[in-house]
Amino acid sequence: MPSEQVHTLKRAVELLDCFTLERPELGVREIARMAGLSSSTAGRLLAALKDAGILFQNPATHAYMIGPKVLIWAGIYTNTLDVRTKALGHMHELQDITQETISLYVRDGDDRVCVERLESPLNVRIVARIGRRLPLYAGSAGKVLMAFLPAEHQEEIIHSSSLAPLTPHTISDPDALRKELAHICQTGYAVSRGEWLMDASGVAAPVFDYNGEVVAAITISGPGQRFTDEAFERYIPMILTVANKISAEMGYRGVHPLPK
Repeated sequence: MPSEQVHTLKRAVELLDCFTLERPELGVREIARMAGLSSSTAGRLLAALKDAGILFQNPATHAYMIGPKVLIWAGIYTNTLDVRTKALGHMHELQDITQETISLYVRDGDDRVCVERLESPLNVRIVARIGRRLPLYAGSAGKVLMAFLPAEHQEEIIHSSSLAPLTPHTISDPDALRKELAHICQTGYAVSRGEWLMDASGVAAPVFDYNGEVVAAITISGPGQRFTDEAFERYIPMILTVANKISAEMGYRGVHPLPK
């Protein structure tokens, strides 16, 4: 592929990266400013992406949003994501027992991304949107994914993120986080009380593949008022048991330590 076409493709990806769950609809000038492009260049690229079905343009506001073709690609990705396929049945069983929100996260760089979730049927619940990105150091799922990374990678995340607090309960002290990650490796699970959202609590366990590497984290989460100490005592063995089952289906031959 000629270098000019590669450059154009990179620019198109940069434009698409401007869209987030918090910014689902953007105008040409706004996108151009975010991507560091002229409005004319951004406009041409956006029009081409619209013609390809990758973007949709609001006829009333002329702002752009992610188009229908991306849904097709997302469906292909999620349906072929092996860990998601193997986890889904176990997630349904876990939700039937707990009546809380069950989520599956994978690591993407220094973040965690929700790739599957089953919402609690209760009126008061925590919603973990599919596709939501959160930092690894905040919340039970992120800490589980971070805990089993090589120490040097953990240090890179600690220094690059500066452990910016999302709530007053986020672990923002590097030494406290290192101690927490070591504890997670010993016990096989992580808990969170208001670390990424004040009213959210949860417990998570890692899912291993046949190489013994952590490929996902499964969580039980809900409002803090329901996640009492007694609730955590019930949920920890459940999440470890389910994580063991999914890991076994992924080819893992070890086991999580189950609390006595």
